Amino acid sequence: MAKSVSLHTLGCKLNYSETSTLAGKFNSNGFELKEYGEKSDIFVLNTCSVTDNADKECRQIIRSVLNKNPITYIIVTGCYAQLQPNEIAEIHGVDLVLGANEKFRLFDYVNDFEKKELSCVFTSPSNEITNLDYAYSSDVEFRTRAFLKIQDGCDYNCSFCTIPLARGKSRSLPLNTVIENAKKLLELGYKEIVLTGVNTGDYKYYNGSAKPEKLIDILYDLEKLNIPRIRISSIEPNLLTDEIINLVSSSNNFCKHFHIPLQSGDPETLKLMRRRYNRDMYKELIEKINNKIPGAGIGADVIIGFPGETDERFSNTLKFLKELNVSYLHVFSYSERRNTYAVTLPGRVDINIRKQRSKVLRELSNSKRLKFYQKNSENIQNVLFESVKEDGYIYGFTDNYIKVRTKYKEGIENNILPFKITESENYLYAEGDIFNNKPPKNLSYENIQTTERITL
Repeated sequence: MAKSVSLHTLGCKLNYSETSTLAGKFNSNGFELKEYGEKSDIFVLNTCSVTDNADKECRQIIRSVLNKNPITYIIVTGCYAQLQPNEIAEIHGVDLVLGANEKFRLFDYVNDFEKKELSCVFTSPSNEITNLDYAYSSDVEFRTRAFLKIQDGCDYNCSFCTIPLARGKSRSLPLNTVIENAKKLLELGYKEIVLTGVNTGDYKYYNGSAKPEKLIDILYDLEKLNIPRIRISSIEPNLLTDEIINLVSSSNNFCKHFHIPLQSGDPETLKLMRRRYNRDMYKELIEKINNKIPGAGIGADVIIGFPGETDERFSNTLKFLKELNVSYLHVFSYSERRNTYAVTLPGRVDINIRKQRSKVLRELSNSKRLKFYQKNSENIQNVLFESVKEDGYIYGFTDNYIKVRTKYKEGIENNILPFKITESENYLYAEGDIFNNKPPKNLSYENIQTTERITL
C-alpha cells in the first residue's frame, strides 16, 4: 500500500505555491495525498518567518499531527526552517528539517520515511541559496485561482526583514518557463493566475544579453495568452512603473488591483526601515493609479510598533493613511527578528501599545473597505465565483478585489459572471446577485467581457 502524505502552509502566497510543488513531487513518487488534518504517514510543514510566533505555531501544529498518529514522519521546511533549523530540530517529533536550497530535493535526503531518535538537518548558508523551482497552486477546492511563482529571494535590506537571510539573493525564472507554466495552468482550467515572488517587481532575467527581461515583458507575453484574469501580487512602490500601470489600465485581462507595501506613513520611520521610497513618492503613485484606473482596488501593508515609533510618529502614519485613497490595509505588529538591524534600534514600543495601535489601523481598514464597497454598489462587475459554499451562499471576487456573495446556483463555481452589487453594509463582503438574476447557461469567458454582450 502506498504511503500517504499531508502538507500544511504558513505564510504568504509564495509558500502556498511551493507547497503545491512539494505535493506534486510526492504525487509523482507514488504517494497518496491527503488533506491537512487527516491521519497520514508523512506530514510536511512549510513555515514562515515574518512574525515572532513561528516557534509556538510550529510546535502546536506538530503536536496536533502527532496526537492523531504518533508515528507520522514530520518534515519541516520553509523560511523558519532556514533561519532557525536547530530550534526546529529540538521540537519533539520532528524528523527532518530542510532549508531553502534543500526543500525541492527532499527525496535526495530521505527515502524510507521511518522515524529516528534524532532529527536530521540539511540547510545551506543564505549566501549559497541558489535553488529556484517553479511553483503554482490553487487556493480553493476546485481550480479557480492559481499562484504562479516567477521570482525568489530579495536584494533589498529593509531593517526589519529576514527574507534575504531565509531565501537568498533575488533570482528569476526564465521568461519562456514562466509562459509555459502559465499555459499549463490555463489548460488545467484556472480562470485567474496570480503572479507571485518574494519581490515580484524585481523580476530580471538575463537571456544571453546585457539588457534583462523584466516584469513588464512577462506581462506583455501573458496578455497574448488571453488568460481570463491575471493578478499581480504585492509589488514594491518603487518598482510599479508607469508602463505597468498603463498596461493594466488598457487591458481586459489584468485585474484592476494593486497591493503596494507602505509600512509607515512617518518619514523618519521609513528612513529607519531602509525603504526605497519616501512618503511623497508613495502618495503620488496612489494618486496616479486612481486617476489612470478609476475604481481600482488598492491595498497597503503597514507595520506598527517599529522601534522609535512615538505617539507623534504613529499619528503621522494615521493621518497619512486617513487621507490616502486606498481600499484596504494589511496591518502587522512589528516583531523583533534576530540578525536584523531594527532589533538593535532604541525606542522599543510596549506590546500593549502595539496592540492598541494595530486595532486603530484595523478599524480604519474596515472603514476604508466598506467605503470602497459602497462606492461600487449598483455597479455590474464580473466576478470569479469560487467553489466555497457556506450556508447556501457562494463567494467570489471582482477584478478590483471586492469580495461578494450570492445565493448558490448550480454552475456558478469557477465561472466569471456579471454580478450586480446591490448592498454593501459589511466590510467582509458585498451582497448582490447574478445580473438579470438568472442561472448561467453555457457561458464562457469570451461572451462576458462586457455585460452588453451577454445572453442568458
